Amino acid sequence: MGSTHRRVEQSAKRVRAYLGGRLVADTTRPSLVWEIPYYPVYYVPVADIRAELADERKDGDDTVYTVRVDGAEAVGAARRTAALPELVRLDWDAMESWFEEDEEVFAHPRSPHHRVDVLASSRHVRIEVDGVTVAESSSPRLLFETGLPVRYYLPKTHVRMDLLEPTDSVTRCPYKGEARYWSVLGKKDLAWSYPAPLPESLNAAGLVCFYDEKVDVFVDGVRQERPVTPF
Repeated sequence: MGSTHRRVEQSAKRVRAYLGGRLVADTTRPSLVWEIPYYPVYYVPVADIRAELADERKDGDDTVYTVRVDGAEAVGAARRTAALPELVRLDWDAMESWFEEDEEVFAHPRSPHHRVDVLASSRHVRIEVDGVTVAESSSPRLLFETGLPVRYYLPKTHVRMDLLEPTDSVTRCPYKGEARYWSVLGKKDLAWSYPAPLPESLNAAGLVCFYDEKVDVFVDGVRQERPVTPF
């Protein structure tokens, strides 16, 4: 894993990780490491690990451990790499919860280089799925997010909600919050909404957005090219 590190930055946030309600790590000197371009992960100084790192095994240049704390256990959830010998990488999903200062954060750490802006607009936006207009509005909110295409969030009153069927899918974003999904004309999880978004995305609350990658979007009458993204 050492060769995958793109860059390392020191953070000033207090970061804590919990497993089974027990404190695993508590640090005011975490490192943000970009192993992939899209978002960073936290590496914690060895001295700030509060759990036992057991069952050591080698994985190439890395050493992998089981995390144990007061009866709670996560196998293979800690890793030390030769490139960053004084730091420990805790598997994000293996931990029960993560906090930056006293605010819980979901999905992955917040990047200091990531921004979300939600702006009111008078552009005319129309969404088609297989030739059927499923939404149309002249009062959308445009969400601009670092590294992603502009997203068009439309009021529910401007969406053919009769063509949408709610699913059980839920995703979490450290910048926007928890999203709920709909299938559209039989296509699963094609649209989503943030019922109670995080503060930086409050202007998108309750609005409906569609995957530009999978639908046809017309803005002021002009069909937009479908973006290429990890989604």
